[in-house]
Amino acid sequence: MNTIIVKFGDLSLKGKNIKVFLGLLYKHLSNKLKDLDLKIIKTHSWFTIEVNPQDQNACLQRLALIPGISSFYQVYTLPLDDELCASASAQIIDQYTGEQKLTIKFESKRINKSYPLNSLNYSIKMANLVLKKLTNKLIVDVHQPDFIANFQINHDNIYFYLSTNRLSGLGGFPYSVSGKGLVMLSGGIDSPVSAFLAMKQGLEIELFHFESTPLTPLESIQKVIDLAAVLANYTNNGQIKLHIVPINVLHQAILTNVKDSYIITILRRMMYRLASRFAEERGFDCLVNGESLGQVASQTINSLKTISAVCHDVILRPLITYDKNDIIKIARAIKTFEISIRSFNDCCSAYLPANPVIKPSQQWALLEEKRFNFEELLNKVYQDIVTIVIHENQPINICQYGIDFKEAFLNYEKNTKQ
Repeated sequence: MNTIIVKFGDLSLKGKNIKVFLGLLYKHLSNKLKDLDLKIIKTHSWFTIEVNPQDQNACLQRLALIPGISSFYQVYTLPLDDELCASASAQIIDQYTGEQKLTIKFESKRINKSYPLNSLNYSIKMANLVLKKLTNKLIVDVHQPDFIANFQINHDNIYFYLSTNRLSGLGGFPYSVSGKGLVMLSGGIDSPVSAFLAMKQGLEIELFHFESTPLTPLESIQKVIDLAAVLANYTNNGQIKLHIVPINVLHQAILTNVKDSYIITILRRMMYRLASRFAEERGFDCLVNGESLGQVASQTINSLKTISAVCHDVILRPLITYDKNDIIKIARAIKTFEISIRSFNDCCSAYLPANPVIKPSQQWALLEEKRFNFEELLNKVYQDIVTIVIHENQPINICQYGIDFKEAFLNYEKNTKQ
């Protein structure tokens, strides 16, 4: 069996609450790795995973998807005997360096505090022993080495690893430890990234998407389903709930009755009303969206203030100060970017006014809303919300079942029950 060490990062700062955090992280690890041949061993400062070599790559790939892990790396279990440990570690270093002329640093950490040498003296001793045994002669550089040889002194053995084997985790906190949020998910670039960042900080999420077929193509919903399947990779059970809100009738009423420059403002206010009602009735702690300050007309300070005035929920905006290029970089890393840029508009990007207002006011928004009976329409829309459970990397091809979403979903349900 191979050994992998999992480190927690910020969790070590949690004091008396650390048991709760580590309990959730252990549960997530167990669920994520349950089909692999391995054993997870809990300690206060790290987890040790003993894994069948055949399952090691799969294990490492999945660890990279779990919030709350700061880093992880394979270690070599070596004997406490200094000469044997030096010989084995020298062989590992030789295999890594080959004929490269690299610089090295030696670091040690004592888990066994009764060990006679302190960490610094052990590092010096092992450096002298290992350097003599290397086929490829290396230069020691304690300030800017090319790599570090790490020794962890345990009670029964030594864990040895090279710094180049250390892989970065997501960081953040275990999934669900921070509460539960409802993500207002579009098919664009920003909101999936915002959802990911919220999950990384320990927020359990469900997704809330507004669809307006046939005003918008059914492929716009397919984008969201595919995005949900990617986000499900980061949950603790490999699945995520997607609530689809059919606002076609409301969208048409806004296009017909509202002044052109206020269409987006009023549409967004209606979305917030629906999301707020849903969140309150289902016990969510907050709303989450992908708004970024000043990026579009509906995301100026005045717009954010006027639009969000219709609800009293806590609203998390993880991207509020992000540059677009930084958002795209994260989207590429989590594999949502290529899905988001498919050329199918959702209800927020279809039928955009030529000159949307950038400094809307609550007073004018209320006047525009008096032009039609939106309360009745909101109730109708709310009653027609549909929930689909999306599994990681197993998206549903909704487009094969119809033209508008209502028809497609009914056909999909019939097909899955057969």
